[in-house]
Amino acid sequence: MKVKGLRWFIIGLIFLASVINYIDRSALAVMWGNENLPGSISYDLGLTTEHYGYILNIFMVAYALGQLFSGKLFDKVGTRLGYVISIGVWGLSSFLHSTVRGFIGLAFFRSTLGLSEAGNWPGGVKSNAEWFPIKERAIAQGLFNAGASIGSVVAPPFIAMIFVAYGWRTTFMIVGSFGLMWIIPWFLINKAGPKKHPWITEEEQKYILEGQSQSDRDASDDDKGLSLKEILSHKEAWAIVVGRFFLEPIWWLFVGWMPIYLFQVYNFDVKAVGMFAWVPYVGAAIGSIAGGYVSGQIIAKTNSIDKGRKTTILIGGIIMFLGLVATVLFGNTPERFVGIVFVVLFGFQFAIGNVQTLPSDLFNGKNVGSLAGLGGMVGVFSVIIMNFIVPIVSKVSYTPVFIAIAVFVPLGVGAIYYFAKEIKNVEE
Repeated sequence: MKVKGLRWFIIGLIFLASVINYIDRSALAVMWGNENLPGSISYDLGLTTEHYGYILNIFMVAYALGQLFSGKLFDKVGTRLGYVISIGVWGLSSFLHSTVRGFIGLAFFRSTLGLSEAGNWPGGVKSNAEWFPIKERAIAQGLFNAGASIGSVVAPPFIAMIFVAYGWRTTFMIVGSFGLMWIIPWFLINKAGPKKHPWITEEEQKYILEGQSQSDRDASDDDKGLSLKEILSHKEAWAIVVGRFFLEPIWWLFVGWMPIYLFQVYNFDVKAVGMFAWVPYVGAAIGSIAGGYVSGQIIAKTNSIDKGRKTTILIGGIIMFLGLVATVLFGNTPERFVGIVFVVLFGFQFAIGNVQTLPSDLFNGKNVGSLAGLGGMVGVFSVIIMNFIVPIVSKVSYTPVFIAIAVFVPLGVGAIYYFAKEIKNVEE
């Protein structure tokens, strides 16, 4: 049996995994409630907002470490088995949230969820490097990232609906089962890489392999990957590490703090937040796909990976910067603020898909997961620092936060231009 466009089935499954990833991680926040709301997690377990803050940071630290660990794991065992391990553990962790009786149990399963969910990102980057020619990798990454945005849109109403009908314990069982069920089609469809897959057509195989770097074409399963020290000995690798340190907090600022901002500044209730908070993620989903498409078109017309990636990252950076400045100057109503954040997250995803593709542009497959995971870990630790600062600064005003994040944009984009003078495979 031969399947035309097999690579799109592979990225389709990874897109679905990203949707599941964000549904699983969002479930706790949606159902947390407070100690005065019967039926909520906080009420049933006797936990407070302070406990929630601890659990949030436990998840983020585990998520940061999981980026690095899972990157090495995927490089060692491959994307097929790596995804089975990653999504198997996070699906089981989410399911077992239903069994907890207090803070310790919840913190433990939240940490295993963070460790395993992190694998989705270096795994996706590595899979795209295997299954797509260079000119299509950014659009594949955009589709993959769009899954996170779609997950952020559908999670609150979907989880709330199940919660109202069945309660939070059953809800965790249901959403945790999604990841475990995902493994079945992944095993059936992703039998091997494009070099050996029995279902791939000769035309698609030729198209993928001829569109990859010589280093990728020459790579074999027996090749040994570089150590992180060896990877970082290449100046270009620092473009990803430093770039993501500055750019990652922009996404997470709005993911983690936008609902709180709407509560505090505009006195929203939960229903009003639910009506407004999903809108910017539509912009993010559009930006993910648009950024990949534009990058691919530039590469096809100029035959230059460097121009395709850098031009798209620069355009996304300009949109982000102007949007963040606008939050300070013009975001004085909730409608305006949410509309501006729509633009900011569009710009972020327009750029970040190309930033996340850089490891596969610079190194061959045996090192892609390691560098992607390291960049992700550094980015998340930057977010953790931000999460400590925002509550302190926001007691006076959120304006310094938006200004600081706006300054991060040229620093992140500039780091990519500075460290990666030309984006090309450094191992050739």
